[in-house]
Amino acid sequence: MTKIEILDQINTITSCLIGLNLSEEQNFPSEKDGSIYITGNHDISISLKNIPYSEIYTILREDKNYNFKLIDGALIQIQYLYNPDGNLRKYRLAFFPSPSLEEFQNNQEIYELDEIYADIIQKNIITTPIRFDFDSENNTIVHHPYSHLTIGQYKNCRIPVCKPITPFIFMDFILRNFYNTAKNKFSEELNFDKKNSFDYCIHDLEKEILHLSIA
Repeated sequence: MTKIEILDQINTITSCLIGLNLSEEQNFPSEKDGSIYITGNHDISISLKNIPYSEIYTILREDKNYNFKLIDGALIQIQYLYNPDGNLRKYRLAFFPSPSLEEFQNNQEIYELDEIYADIIQKNIITTPIRFDFDSENNTIVHHPYSHLTIGQYKNCRIPVCKPITPFIFMDFILRNFYNTAKNKFSEELNFDKKNSFDYCIHDLEKEILHLSIA
């Protein structure tokens, strides 16, 4: 997948979410010197600091350090970096749900009237940040795979992913699993192309442990 294709996908997702009223606020991506980043001067390292998740979320939200903020307050970050030769160097695809959904859960009679909130009004939900990373330079077989998924803020949680993924695949994953009602309601509009021409990068030893695979 080329840099231009990735940038086009991010723009398409952003416009689509705006059109469906699934995004409350958004920053269209910028591109410079191979970097596809969130417009503005943002510190992306804040999410890795050893501070409470609620503080991380608040800083990201107040600094508008996201591509878009979804209707329930969840923040999405989509950032890619390409080498001068056009090859993918790294990316960071992150989902930061609001640490509190009490507004929705304590007023179910209001939000249950709109089915797009159906997945977030249940009081037994525990929100968990999710991040997909790829790094072609800093990696270690099994312990730090080229492409991996991190669940929560666990330092050593790196579930191998067989190859890099696209913005379309990432957003399909988020919507399908955490906003399934909205995904089904707007199935035609949110039917993102899952074509993925990135090369496989998973090591044979990583195939022997639980991992994620995609065509």
